[in-house]
Amino acid sequence: MILSQAALTTGTEREPLVSPLYAIVFLSLFAFNHHFGNVVLKTEQTMKIIVGVTGASGAIYPLRLLSRLSVNPAIEIHLILSRAGEKTLFLETGKLAADLKALAQYCWPLEDIAAPLASGSFRSDGMVVAPCSIHSMSAIASGISSNLIIRAADVILKERRRLILMVRETPFHLGHLRTMTALTEMGAIIAPPIPGFYNRPATIEDLVDSSIDRVLDLLGIDDQKSKRWAGPPPLLRSNTEDDSDDLNST
Repeated sequence: MILSQAALTTGTEREPLVSPLYAIVFLSLFAFNHHFGNVVLKTEQTMKIIVGVTGASGAIYPLRLLSRLSVNPAIEIHLILSRAGEKTLFLETGKLAADLKALAQYCWPLEDIAAPLASGSFRSDGMVVAPCSIHSMSAIASGISSNLIIRAADVILKERRRLILMVRETPFHLGHLRTMTALTEMGAIIAPPIPGFYNRPATIEDLVDSSIDRVLDLLGIDDQKSKRWAGPPPLLRSNTEDDSDDLNST
């Protein structure tokens, strides 16, 4: 009241310390927070990736996949490890289930059909089964949801999300190929771990990462470690051009 009288006597107006609009917004957020709890504003998108590990040979593939995914803070990993997958992991790499689970934020029991991953209401950005056994591939194609890996894959298909199956078997008979065709028609991506040699791999890890690079691309995940073909080096390019000239002359 004293300030008002002073303002009237001097003929000047004082600017309010807080804008009325800001005050309304602040009070509204305070009231909302009081009734509904803390308000958390999500500033960046988090990708939720499901990784299923079956008992097929190739346990190094999920190990490398999870190692590459786990260093990305924008990716949330949900792991489902089968008992057969756990056994193969130990036989082929000497690693324990705990070593693989340490690379994921969430680990779900294979028998937990009540897990969030079993529902289409659980929003995820894709699923990789690595390695994918013929048994699991066939069950997914038939819609037999006998465990969480198969059920989660079935959910991914019905919700029209990205399902990548790293089928680890060779050779394939006609039944395998027909099952792969059916899954492809359903929307799944059949991505057997077949390494490329154009980047001249020097180690087993290089060979494995050749397939993991393609899987990350299919998931839409940019990884600076992915090796990409940029054409032959200048010396090799000149040699190949000379060879092509020789072929054209004959």
